[in-house]
Amino acid sequence: MARINLLPWRENLRAQRQRDFGVMLVIGVLLTVFAMGYWHWFNESLVDHQKRRNQFLENEIASVQKQIKEIRNLEKTRKQLISRMDVVTNLQSSRPQIVHLFDELVTSLPEGVYLTQATQNGRNVVVSGSAQSNARVSAYMRGIEASPWLQMPNLRIIEHKGKQSEGANTFELNMQQMVPKAEGAQ
Repeated sequence: MARINLLPWRENLRAQRQRDFGVMLVIGVLLTVFAMGYWHWFNESLVDHQKRRNQFLENEIASVQKQIKEIRNLEKTRKQLISRMDVVTNLQSSRPQIVHLFDELVTSLPEGVYLTQATQNGRNVVVSGSAQSNARVSAYMRGIEASPWLQMPNLRIIEHKGKQSEGANTFELNMQQMVPKAEGAQ
């Protein structure tokens, strides 16, 4: 009778299974390492892509900020030019007013009243002078009230200077320059 020993076959099968298990384990570890490497590479590529997008947005924001700064400078320059144009326009429109002011100062001046100084600050006009009597100063004030270019005469100072026989009265008079409505509409 032949003896059959099944033990080495079982041992060979067990060794084969252990080798297969080891190979599968190595393949599993390699696949896991490969999958984790791919996952890391994929996440890094997403981060790099987001960083590029952020850098692009920062560059665009800087560009827009620069444009906004230029626009603000242009607006500032525009406002300055408009204010200069307004000043020139006001000067052009008020240019004949000074002629009318001097004309009215002289035409409303009665005999015996002499002006020594006239100053203007905006619409306010201050004149200084001398008169032969207080009545002549009053007549001058009535002439100012009747003028279409002057209004609101206000006597600040009136003094008698010199001897009684000479009759020199010095005065200071405030008034306002105005533009008649018919003239202002033009």
